Amino acid sequence: MYPLRRNRRLRTNESIRSLVRETIISPNDFLVPLFIVEGKGIKQEIPSMPNYYRFSLDLLEHEVKELWKLGLKSVLLFVKVPDNLKDNKGTEATNPNGLMQRAIKTVKNICPQMIVMTDVALDPYSSFGHDGIIQNGKIINDDTVDVLAEMSLSHAQAGADFVAPSDMMDGRILAIREALEDDGFVDTGIMSYSAKYASAFYGPFRDALDSAPADVKDIPKDKKSYQMDYANRFEAIRETEMDIDEGADIVMVKPGLCYLDIVREIKNEVDVPVAVYQVSGEYSMLKAAAEKGWLDHDAIMMEQITAIKRAGADVIASYFAKDVVKLLY
Repeated sequence: MYPLRRNRRLRTNESIRSLVRETIISPNDFLVPLFIVEGKGIKQEIPSMPNYYRFSLDLLEHEVKELWKLGLKSVLLFVKVPDNLKDNKGTEATNPNGLMQRAIKTVKNICPQMIVMTDVALDPYSSFGHDGIIQNGKIINDDTVDVLAEMSLSHAQAGADFVAPSDMMDGRILAIREALEDDGFVDTGIMSYSAKYASAFYGPFRDALDSAPADVKDIPKDKKSYQMDYANRFEAIRETEMDIDEGADIVMVKPGLCYLDIVREIKNEVDVPVAVYQVSGEYSMLKAAAEKGWLDHDAIMMEQITAIKRAGADVIASYFAKDVVKLLY
């Protein structure tokens, strides 16, 4: 009791604060999202995501080398697919010479030790911007799952270490796991977007990939029939436990800051690593506020990242990864 116990003794200066700090951020915490486009010599800033870029494969090489030098050892690949290659069935997604497949090989050729994770969903390949095949105005689950399993297998064949299904179709983890096992890819991991909410924070990301749902008559205008209702908590635990039972090696909560209660709930319940995706809207809001001079960019960035890890994240997918590591070292 006071005065025998004075808690401020452990806050006296930075040296003692750092000595007893509970949550430590390091480069090993991060998974770096990368956006890939066709062409050559392209490093194209995303207007709604200041200081974040789309890369052509030749310039992807430089970016990957820089990440590795910074101690960032894992990347998550997304591709911006040309409109002429999009259709309702995501046919291009399984093309062995597609942009994603070539991007995987590019990263592995440059830096074999870099962990390559790949986005598995149909929305970048869909003419309607949805994560699934559409029939009669509805997202068809099982036919979509078949394509996702084939897509995952093509990523594994190209050299991916992990596939990362972000679609939220029922049963897709089991289908993917079985497809990988049947083809001999027993060591290819699955990072499942297990608790992915129907969030308004994804807007800048959809700009980056041109993957927003199309405004077409009789087609869903949002993704609420497959992504989770953000009012729900227990549903997230059910979804996550099902994915683990089906073979997921890592489970993810997305978005981050507004869902840290979910992160902690899941961390308390499961025995696999928990990832958190600090999404584009979270990134862009801070960039905009800092540009206005309303917030201290670096201070808020570190506070947010620390909060995500403190809540229970073992892996943090973040557009701030390079900024954080440069600030730390």
